[in-house]
Amino acid sequence: MSKVWFITGTSKGFGRIWAEAALERGDRVAATARDASTLDALVERFGDNVLALALDVTDKAAVEAAVKQAHERFGRLDVVINNAGYGLFGFIEEVSEQEARAQLETNLFGALWVTQAALPILREQRSGHIIQVSSIGGVNAFPLVGLYHASKWGLEGFSQALAQEVAGFGVKVTLVEPTGFSTDWSGPSAVHAQPLEAYAEIREQVMEARKARLAVPGDPEATGSAILQLVDAEEPPLRLFLGQGTLEMIKAEYAKRIAEWERWDDVAVAAHGGVAR
Repeated sequence: MSKVWFITGTSKGFGRIWAEAALERGDRVAATARDASTLDALVERFGDNVLALALDVTDKAAVEAAVKQAHERFGRLDVVINNAGYGLFGFIEEVSEQEARAQLETNLFGALWVTQAALPILREQRSGHIIQVSSIGGVNAFPLVGLYHASKWGLEGFSQALAQEVAGFGVKVTLVEPTGFSTDWSGPSAVHAQPLEAYAEIREQVMEARKARLAVPGDPEATGSAILQLVDAEEPPLRLFLGQGTLEMIKAEYAKRIAEWERWDDVAVAAHGGVAR
């Protein structure tokens, strides 16, 4: 059976690629973007299988209206993808209050509003799959993008809880965690905080390390088939990495964490009040 998708951030990048992958196999898609005119080519190519909607995910009422409109148009929702988001570059001391709040409003609260709007529909259907576009930065963290990490770690936390809350309704949740891909995430879509001179040296070091880490970016077009496999799986994973080197990176990170926790375990246990384990 064909599926009905609701995807945010479909003007370009992953959202556009995944919308096209779904439509090319005959599925139907409610595609959203801040500027609906960026979706004209999708409508021209796929006709009535596309519902193009202008949407700012930080507007909760608009999100609720868009999800309702998609449901009324197609009669159901099978796949809900929270893809809208952007990167905020700046060391923690450099980020302004406005920049920090805007990052969380889009990346974290935007995903929350879409999720909450879709859940009553999915519960009533007793089926559906919510896909949260996180990042390798949702399970690890690097300098210069601390507030971006905060938004993704928040998304990871509520989504892991959500997966347990809705499993009994037949609703599935997956966090997709891409590594570096050749999208414009760090280009035109990014926001950059005002730099402080005090961080000039460390900034240079961080940028060199980042350049080495992302020396061979992934091809976004190659992710389309992976997403189709994910939504068609009977038992999809809670987390799915996209890109090479992700598993090795996280294994190394968790090995460091476990080693440190083990070194400090005596202190942790003593803080319990001396009760024997």
